[in-house]
Amino acid sequence: MFTNAKDFLGKEVEVVMDRPLGSKHPKHGFVYEANYGYVPNTKALDGEELDAYYLGVDKPLKRAKGICIAIIHRTNDNDDKLVVVPKSKREMLDKEIEKQTNFQEQWFKHETIRK
Repeated sequence: MFTNAKDFLGKEVEVVMDRPLGSKHPKHGFVYEANYGYVPNTKALDGEELDAYYLGVDKPLKRAKGICIAIIHRTNDNDDKLVVVPKSKREMLDKEIEKQTNFQEQWFKHETIRK
C-alpha cells in the first residue's frame, strides 16, 4: 500500500538524510543545496520511501524531526516530495521553498501543495 503524501501536511515527521546538504548526487553530480532524505517505513508511488526536503537549516544533518508544511507534487513524475522544516520555521513562502529546492526541481514540472 502506498503512502499518501498529503496525509503528512501539518504533522510532525522524522526525515533520515541520505543526501545531506553539500553532498553530490550519485548519478547526476549536482550538489544538494538542502538536506534531502526520506521518511522511514513509507512507500511512495515510485516504490521507494517517501522523499523529503528538510529546509531551514544551513548545516548537513543525518536525521531530524520537523513539521511538514508543503508537498512538491511533480506533475510529470510519480514522485511527491515532502517539505519539512524545524518547528520554529513553520512560516515559509512558496517562493522561498521554490528557491531552496530549485537545484533539483528545476528539471521537473511541479506545484507546491499546502493544507
